[in-house]
Amino acid sequence: MRIWTVHLPRSGGGAAHGAPASLPRDPILVREGFSWGALLFGPIWLLRHRLWLETGAWIGLVLLTAILLPATYRLPVLLALQFLLGAEAEDLRRAALGRRGWRLAHVVAAPAEELAVARLFETRPELLRTVAA
Repeated sequence: MRIWTVHLPRSGGGAAHGAPASLPRDPILVREGFSWGALLFGPIWLLRHRLWLETGAWIGLVLLTAILLPATYRLPVLLALQFLLGAEAEDLRRAALGRRGWRLAHVVAAPAEELAVARLFETRPELLRTVAA
């Protein structure tokens, strides 16, 4: 069973990810746990999730590591940084959503995202009305 956090816009409407302000915004579900995509693809994964500040920080950290560390330590440190990114990637997404005006509204346990959405609307039917509007 996976745990999902549900994020809703604070104001109840407006632009999400470039959508016009008049369209309602669907809830965003973020899975708890390790992100293999972030581990394997690093900055591509960060950019896909619109984590601009985090991408810049990650690239800066990699460049500093490559410049400042002796060659024998570079690979282990870079691998450790990549593992750390995989471990913290979903938390970085949650923090970015908070900065963009989304709030943590609910926590759902379900084996898949589709079932998590169904369970969310089952426990919070008022959300279904706002999404359908």
